[in-house]
Amino acid sequence: MSRPFVLAVVGPTASGKTWLGIELAKKYGGEVISADSMQIYKGLDIASAKPTQEEMQGIPHHLIGFLDRDRSFSAAEYVELANQKIKEVLSRGKLPIIVGGTGLYVDSLLNNVKFAEVKGDEAYREQLYAFAREQGNEALHSRLVSLDPEAAEAIHPNNTVRVVRALEVIHVSGRKFSELKAESRLEESPYDSMILGLNCADRAMLYNRIDQRVDQMLEAGLVEEARAVWQEGNIRTAANAIGYKELIPYFEGSTTLEEAVAIIKQETRRYAKRQLTWFRRNERIRWIIIEDFGQKYEIFKNAEKTIANGKIM
Repeated sequence: MSRPFVLAVVGPTASGKTWLGIELAKKYGGEVISADSMQIYKGLDIASAKPTQEEMQGIPHHLIGFLDRDRSFSAAEYVELANQKIKEVLSRGKLPIIVGGTGLYVDSLLNNVKFAEVKGDEAYREQLYAFAREQGNEALHSRLVSLDPEAAEAIHPNNTVRVVRALEVIHVSGRKFSELKAESRLEESPYDSMILGLNCADRAMLYNRIDQRVDQMLEAGLVEEARAVWQEGNIRTAANAIGYKELIPYFEGSTTLEEAVAIIKQETRRYAKRQLTWFRRNERIRWIIIEDFGQKYEIFKNAEKTIANGKIM
């Protein structure tokens, strides 16, 4: 029995994933399932670059804006929900198209990762968040380095949610987070999948696209959106989105808007670099280099050709 086909579009921020996913959905009769760890939250529209209704062009989008901003969300939860959405899309005779830059979500879904079940310890978790607020993210990350260097290497110090989760798992299970992750069973995927990747060979070109994206976000009302989130209080999970925490010093009067914007652009470039580091480990990705094709139409036609060569639609 043949497995259902699932298409994925990945790449760093500002590479054009949203546009390409929508164009492919129009071509092949698809629906988009987001694989973005920030677009899942309600109200974080501008900073997470959620597609607007106009940009969607009538293509159904799933797993966008469904979660309250104070809720944490794991890769295991994403895989469960994404599998449900894939089944729903397939039941309508449509093509599921996974679009996003959160590599952990995409890999876990398409590789059929089975996560070890480890219960949480809310009191210990709150202690860790309090420690991070008082001592800083680097100090919290150093605790993980001492307990599980391999896990620490894979998690950025400013990704407090993941650092806390790793420390919580170690505390509850008495084992290294990296060991449990390695034991996650990789069963055969229920899907026949193809992954397209968008990227720029010239890093300066990508960084320029990122700067333009941030400028567009500012014009769309990023400062007002971030201020509303900040005024709501400690929404630590959703506030991890780049474009929120960098503006807090501006709201508090300790820096200028221009300085805050410069940091947003810098952090977004760093995030894109981390995304590429993750995706380059995946040998299955079929890369489309943006500057090899002058126009969007040419990029789309190359994606179409790649799909035709690898899978009979």
